Amino acid sequence: MTIEDIIEKVNEIFVDEFEVNGDVISPELNLKDTLGLDSLDYVDLVVSIEANFGVKLGEADFVGIATFQDFYNLIEAKIQNNN
Repeated sequence: MTIEDIIEKVNEIFVDEFEVNGDVISPELNLKDTLGLDSLDYVDLVVSIEANFGVKLGEADFVGIATFQDFYNLIEAKIQNNN
């Protein structure tokens, strides 16, 4: 899976499952500020990412995640580590 595939799928999850306007998603923007998700939404996000990408995410994985690009890179690294 390429980074482009990951970005497309993650953005699709944000739009479809969290009703985020796709126009506000940009790699350099702050993930938390842009999405405005609460703690329960983050749990749902983790579950959705794990189900869609076959990876496990823990609290420690989110340390240092600020932008959408950071999040995409995290998922890419998790996928590569599973293979």
